[in-house]
Amino acid sequence: MKTPSPGAHFHRCALQVNPHSYADQFRGQKLVGDGVAHAQAMVRKAQDLGISVLGITDHSSASSVDHFRTAAQGTEVTILPGFELTSSEGIHILCLYEPDTDVKMLERFLGEFGVRELDASSALAQQPFKEVLSKVRDQGGIGIAAHVTRPKGLLTVLQGQAAINAWRASDLLAIQIPGSVAKLPDRYRQIIENRNREYQRPRTAGAHLATAVVNASDVVKPCNLAEPGATCWIKMSEVSIEGLRQAFLDPDSRLRLSNSQSPTHIELVSVKWDGGYLSGIEIQLNSNLNVLIGGRGVGKSTVVESLRYVLAIEPIGERAKQVHESIIRQVLRPGTKVSLSVKSVRPEPRLYVVERTVNDPPVVRDEHGNVSSLRPSDILPGIEVYGQNEITELVQDPGKRTELLRRFRQHDKSLEDRKDELTRELRKTRQSLLELHDEMRQVDGKLDGLPALEESLARFQQAGLENRLQDRSLFVHEEKLFESVPDRVGVFKELLEALRPELPLDLTFLSPKAIDNLPGVRFLSDVEHILLQLSTDLTSVQEAMASALERADRDIGKVLDAWTLHKQAVEADYQKVLRSLHEVAVDGDEFIRIKSAVEDLRPLEARRTQLRRLERELEARRSSLLADWGRVKDTEFGLLNQAARDVSARLKNRVKVSVTPAGDRKPLVKFLRDQIGGRLQETADTLKSIEEFSLADFVRCCRAGAAALQEAYALTEVQAQSLANASPAVLMELEELELPPTTEIRLNTASEGSKPVWREMNRLSTGQKATAVILLLLLDSDAPLILDQPEDDLDNRFITDVIVPSMRSAKQKRQFLFTTHNANIPVLGDAELIVGLSPSDTGESDTAEIKPSHVGSVDTDSVRELVGEILEGGRDAFETRRLKYGY
Repeated sequence: MKTPSPGAHFHRCALQVNPHSYADQFRGQKLVGDGVAHAQAMVRKAQDLGISVLGITDHSSASSVDHFRTAAQGTEVTILPGFELTSSEGIHILCLYEPDTDVKMLERFLGEFGVRELDASSALAQQPFKEVLSKVRDQGGIGIAAHVTRPKGLLTVLQGQAAINAWRASDLLAIQIPGSVAKLPDRYRQIIENRNREYQRPRTAGAHLATAVVNASDVVKPCNLAEPGATCWIKMSEVSIEGLRQAFLDPDSRLRLSNSQSPTHIELVSVKWDGGYLSGIEIQLNSNLNVLIGGRGVGKSTVVESLRYVLAIEPIGERAKQVHESIIRQVLRPGTKVSLSVKSVRPEPRLYVVERTVNDPPVVRDEHGNVSSLRPSDILPGIEVYGQNEITELVQDPGKRTELLRRFRQHDKSLEDRKDELTRELRKTRQSLLELHDEMRQVDGKLDGLPALEESLARFQQAGLENRLQDRSLFVHEEKLFESVPDRVGVFKELLEALRPELPLDLTFLSPKAIDNLPGVRFLSDVEHILLQLSTDLTSVQEAMASALERADRDIGKVLDAWTLHKQAVEADYQKVLRSLHEVAVDGDEFIRIKSAVEDLRPLEARRTQLRRLERELEARRSSLLADWGRVKDTEFGLLNQAARDVSARLKNRVKVSVTPAGDRKPLVKFLRDQIGGRLQETADTLKSIEEFSLADFVRCCRAGAAALQEAYALTEVQAQSLANASPAVLMELEELELPPTTEIRLNTASEGSKPVWREMNRLSTGQKATAVILLLLLDSDAPLILDQPEDDLDNRFITDVIVPSMRSAKQKRQFLFTTHNANIPVLGDAELIVGLSPSDTGESDTAEIKPSHVGSVDTDSVRELVGEILEGGRDAFETRRLKYGY
């Protein structure tokens, strides 16, 4: 059987198990075997079904209890001894007692009811229903009204005022029905749900029931244990009458019927420390609500910050970050190792251990101890840790409140991928445009001198020099053509060099060993053959390409050699002409230099035309990307806005959430200060104050000039001019900026039942702000939530009236770990596990300890005493619980 979590946990209970003789005596059925074999078979079946509690309730007899006790020895099945009584009016009642109650004592209890026979019988008790319940309580036991809607049940035996009086008995803590309340006939359902005015009980059990409801039915044979309605789940720290009583007083938290399911969720199983203040301590955690208590300075916050540290979760606020780092450095201390055992549920239940030694990164190990490549966030997605007063920091920042809301947003992986892709593409286009503009400036700079050179060349041509130096003039153009040949061939040499390291193709990933066990191995084998052929073909292409380039180099070399001889002849003729020109004072070299310079520059005109075309293409591409960027952000905001509506609907009449697109202007202000500088405070204030702000419109105005900025945003001339003078690089980076949405949370501060009074965050007290945020944190999730002393941020009334009810509902679906000084959280929240930390009794002031008697739930006497002694309002919390539940 699965080892249960510590503290209070659900036990599957069969509370109406009968001995071997019952079938013959009351059903007219003969069972094989004897009482001992019957008890052994019953315990074995219970173990197979995960039933850990058997209530032995023979009719007016306890003679068979020891058979079941002997059979259960050495197993995890606990026997609750007792009997089934029939009151003087004829109402059946299950009477259960502490596990260690011996048979003689049970027989004495039966005698107090006037039942003297030791064997099972249909004898009536001498007392009426209400008195039976009262006497069972005085005997240290607990009574359950059996099969109340069936013959000999409470709601069928009595009628009129007698039935009403019996139903309202203060000692009636639980009734037994065959299935769910919803499937009962309406006349019974109204009474059990406390909707029948005549039968209404002054103190109800939970939100919707007059008294606790359990499933139990006569179990005659072992196979009956598996039948619907034979068992229910009861949450207890230890199987005891006090555990049953606590469960019956608080069934919303501690009872589940046989047809209800326990949701699975991610769990922190245990945490232990090797070194530092908590050295040697190991805390086994409950799967639901865990509360750490103790005086100030005993290590509660160290537990929380240890969990944050081992999971590598960064604090949200600056103050929280300072506190976290201080605790890690001074309390945990370098060299301390924290080990956290975790149960992950996706894609299937699996155990992991996360270890982290202070100053080292965390290490994740699987259940076999092997180091995993997973990170803590992979096995614990969605876990949240908030240190002391960290929520106060969070509520002050609308941007951080948005991060809190994102956990409720519909996850769209394709949207995130598209957003990442657009971010990369926009950065690429920006860099490409900047490089292109830089080249355009260089080209324009060079071409600026072309008109003057062309004018000078024209004067030489008018002087007839062009004709006299025609061969040399044409040779300049010819020479430029030859100089461009290596560049044209070089492109293919670069392609060849890029191809060489890629061939032959690496097909290791499709080797027989790699794909042998895959279901589509024959298809992957076909792909391997195709890629192998491709590798062969490309290798042939590579070899042919190399040969072609070598041949081209060789042939071009021959042509160049021949052309060089031609060049020498042209040069000789040119020198003759120059000498003749010098004789008449004409500078032929200057003409050739100018001619050469013009020939160099004229191709740049074509390059400038090409660059302008590329610029138009890049700008069009960027405009399209920016449009997509805007649509993605709109879609993302739509999902967040829907999450805000969903949260508001789920927290109806408590919290309303709304979001504003691009509401967080801090990234914009920081960007302008870093990239533009100057006195921007007024600009920052103006941009922050605009309710509907469009970054795209703002950038358009910057490009349009100072006047446009002044008109659109009422900026001063100096401020507007500074923005208008921003470089294209800055403006492009600015339009890629992401301004996160901001979140407004409003809280209903009216009392229960009054007309709602909604107040925005800036009109709430610190405690009210934190209350609104914690209500969001408590909404559905299957990931653990860890809070350090949430009462520091909360108004006490909201803890009792708002936070505790939400926490009680949510804890069935997720794990909580709180530290607290406020008794209302563990007591009214019915914490499954309360752990008391204290300074070590060894006299060492720098270590803490956890005493075994300080671990448990409110159904444990020593834990109740601890809560009453050390928590603020402990006695008041128990009094509130007593008034509410009859505690």
